[in-house]
Amino acid sequence: MMKIKHWVALAILSLFTVYLSPLTMSAQDRLFTLEDLNYGGKNYRNLQPQNLWLTWWGDQLIQTDIEECYTIDTQTGKKTTLFTLDDINKWAKSDDTKYVRHLMNATFPYPDKPIVAVGNRKAYVLIDFQTKEVIWQDSISGQEANDWNSTSRATAYVEDHQLFVADHQGKKHQLSTDGSRDIVYGQSVHRNEFGIEKGTFWSPDGQRLAFYRMDQSMVTDYPQVEVDTRIATHEPDKYPMAGETSHIVAVGIYDINTDQTIYLQTGDPTDRYFTNIAWSPDSKTIYLFELDRDQKDCQLVSYDAATGEKKAALYRETSDKYVEPLHPIQFLPWDATKFILQSQRDGYNHLYLYNVKGELVKQLTRGAWVVQEVLGFNEQQKSILYASNEVHPLQRNTYSVHIATGKRTLLDNGRGSHHAMVSGSGYYFYDRYTAPDVPRNIDLVEVKTAKTQRLLTAEDPWKGYQQPIFESGSIKAADGETNLYYRMVKPHDFDATKKYPTVVYVYGGPHAHNVEATWHWHSRSWETYMAQKGYIVFILDNRGSENRGRDFEQATFRQLGQIEMQDQMKGVDYLRSLPYIDMDRLGIHGWSFGGFMTISLMLNYPDVFKVGVAGGPVIDWKWYEVMYGERYMDTPQTNPEGYEKTSLLAKAKNLKGKLQIITGYNDKTVVPQHCLAFLKACIEAGTQPDFFVYPGEPHNMRGHASVHLHERITQYFEEYLK
Repeated sequence: MMKIKHWVALAILSLFTVYLSPLTMSAQDRLFTLEDLNYGGKNYRNLQPQNLWLTWWGDQLIQTDIEECYTIDTQTGKKTTLFTLDDINKWAKSDDTKYVRHLMNATFPYPDKPIVAVGNRKAYVLIDFQTKEVIWQDSISGQEANDWNSTSRATAYVEDHQLFVADHQGKKHQLSTDGSRDIVYGQSVHRNEFGIEKGTFWSPDGQRLAFYRMDQSMVTDYPQVEVDTRIATHEPDKYPMAGETSHIVAVGIYDINTDQTIYLQTGDPTDRYFTNIAWSPDSKTIYLFELDRDQKDCQLVSYDAATGEKKAALYRETSDKYVEPLHPIQFLPWDATKFILQSQRDGYNHLYLYNVKGELVKQLTRGAWVVQEVLGFNEQQKSILYASNEVHPLQRNTYSVHIATGKRTLLDNGRGSHHAMVSGSGYYFYDRYTAPDVPRNIDLVEVKTAKTQRLLTAEDPWKGYQQPIFESGSIKAADGETNLYYRMVKPHDFDATKKYPTVVYVYGGPHAHNVEATWHWHSRSWETYMAQKGYIVFILDNRGSENRGRDFEQATFRQLGQIEMQDQMKGVDYLRSLPYIDMDRLGIHGWSFGGFMTISLMLNYPDVFKVGVAGGPVIDWKWYEVMYGERYMDTPQTNPEGYEKTSLLAKAKNLKGKLQIITGYNDKTVVPQHCLAFLKACIEAGTQPDFFVYPGEPHNMRGHASVHLHERITQYFEEYLK
């Protein structure tokens, strides 16, 4: 096993101390239920670490509570009431229609003005809390895809498939007339891949709106069914499968002043992706990454926002596997001629400084670690604040890098996982910090001096309960070189002389990880429930998962599940080496990509896993969607061997153990065809999986249905593994 950094080892020792202590506790220690542990449970919120709701008003930190908003002094940490909920409703002259029920979502959109934005689905208002009056109120709250611009106070929204803009006076401007289920305006495109989360993008001056128009009329419908009606009804969903016809996207620009719309002259948009839209600081130029359908050729292109004409191709990146642009460019606040571009072209995601001519000025960060997020800019120091896992692959720490010198400075304590929110000028940030033995701390940090004010030290909300033992370590991957990190959860009264039934929990796919240096090593609460019932749960992040660099992720290219299984079996070898693991009672469970991995491992290693529960599983990648599926597998036409090797249909005959498959009946991510086709293959092969469906539920169970789901998963292991 790899030697872990000193603090990690100390954390593990502290965990043994903390979590072995229940051995001496009284019999009155409480046991967990799924109502305590599951996010859909009735007592779940009471067992989460204490938190504070914070936001910035320029460089002034504000705490937003249900009944009050407070200012927090950046030097002393002292809180002072700014206004109350009663004040807001009095000043807003609220009636039953526009009643503001709490202040937790209050924002302060103008750093130099005493204005708070509050509201609910029926009303959104700006209140001057010095003059104590409403200075602006919108007219369209609650509409779909609502996007408000603080500069112009105009709002983009979608109503009955059409895209509208309401200007600051409330006048409505209709931007489309042909919107429908086939023609989609102002919403996320490319199935939320490439970092796309929305479909409208205001210019900095608020006078122009960039938006997506997606024509999906040519995309095949998947026949989803609604069963809650008296007679089941057809609710088709546009679902472009790998290798099939995909949708066509265009980017429009609406000008409030001229009330006119133009479209970017991108050329033939067929089989192309447009993503990471960004504006120049002067609102005259728009930038986006353009990617071919094969996802091997990516360009950053600029367009004239007034005419839609192409100005220049500023940057190009190619790969024999894939390029995946995930981040819009970001201009330096103090220099409108330079911007930050993120790329993993040297093997790890790093920051590069470019000028508007497309010339590389310098690479700002480098090393065998990943920049996870750009957090903000410090204008005084001319530096960038960002999060990375430079300290350790399992951590997230806050750094600054000086633009001129390239000097990097660690801004937190160097432990655990930190999520920083930066003030308007970048002079301060508040830091939500957790570590394996720290539920949650929140600090206020001054960037220049590193002075820290502790705002919250959360107590252990599980105090008084029988808590499991949480451990973490590393093993070598199947290549014999790469370090893979695991988490192990043991019963609170663990006895190394006994043998325990063990469940491997697996995900294993890209853009996700399971093991992190957060509270309890990032453990899922269901693992605690299983440990309480006498199981050991083991979780390993294999190659193909995130935050370990390009080659680590791309090792699985064109053969999803194969390298991942090899690594997971190294985890099984490690379990086999432990005298307290009962290898005759080894189970496996996972959801989505993890469901695919669960069934893959049970069929490829039928004598190893006795029981499995697979949720929302991919069975054959030819039925998965275009962007994700083709990125990692190419098309069924160009990679028939890979699709055949990774398909689980032909392996249905290998099933020996007990397997339960669970799916949401209205899953629009991994469509039900996967499960149904596999059941048919099992029928033909004479094998006997179990199957359970959640009617009306999507890919993940919502609300209290999640409690039911996890009890069902648990009962299956209780019946067949224990």
